[in-house]
Amino acid sequence: MTFEHPAPERLPLLRQLWKTAFGDTDEFLDAFFRTGFSPERSRCAVENDSLAGMLYWFDVRCRGQKMAYIYAVATHPGHRGKGVCRGLMTDIQALLQHQGYAGVLLVPQSEGLRKMYASFGYRDCTTVSETFCAAGAAPVPVHSIDREEYARLRRQWLPEGGVVQEGENLTFLETQAAFYSGTDFLLAAQSTPEGALFGTELLGNAGEAPGILRALGYPQGTFRTPGQKAPFAMFLPLIQDAQQPSYFGLAFD
Repeated sequence: MTFEHPAPERLPLLRQLWKTAFGDTDEFLDAFFRTGFSPERSRCAVENDSLAGMLYWFDVRCRGQKMAYIYAVATHPGHRGKGVCRGLMTDIQALLQHQGYAGVLLVPQSEGLRKMYASFGYRDCTTVSETFCAAGAAPVPVHSIDREEYARLRRQWLPEGGVVQEGENLTFLETQAAFYSGTDFLLAAQSTPEGALFGTELLGNAGEAPGILRALGYPQGTFRTPGQKAPFAMFLPLIQDAQQPSYFGLAFD
């Protein structure tokens, strides 16, 4: 088995594996490959010229150190049980270390995956809280902002040790979510298929959530905020003095 950056002719196979593994729509995949994808930030596992697995990453920073947020790790159903995922993770660790990254972050989507990544050396590093609420009686002031303004304000609102996610991170997120600011909060949010609001990240005064819902015209919603209710991101240091993040907010789930 070999590991490589994907050649252009493999892109249709990458899309098909993504749909098989995660069930996302063509619209979602179009957005990712248009705004978030780069061959230099992608790796494939190849066995006998067959695509066996894939992963992608986004460049992020924490405490001045360059790090990678690994995303959409998948093994082809026909190649499961062959150590494809472990091989990909070993490969990307060595590659990123060679390229000067200080550490690697990822967000497991299940407890089983969390245990698997723990076996690869990753450790829980951040937590979040998710709060469900109904719209309040009165709206609060909410202003729509662009991603550049969101990036600027987010640096101010991030907790100490928070991971800075800009560039292609926000360009991709903008295809799924809108950005808002208020007197004492900053919000990235998107509509759910059920007609509710999902606050991908709410920084600042979480008590404003009911008023935000009223202002944006949603009857109810869920907001992800800094907090300690549930484990979230995992971290693997790649250098001796890697600074472990204490907050990671923008998971593209």
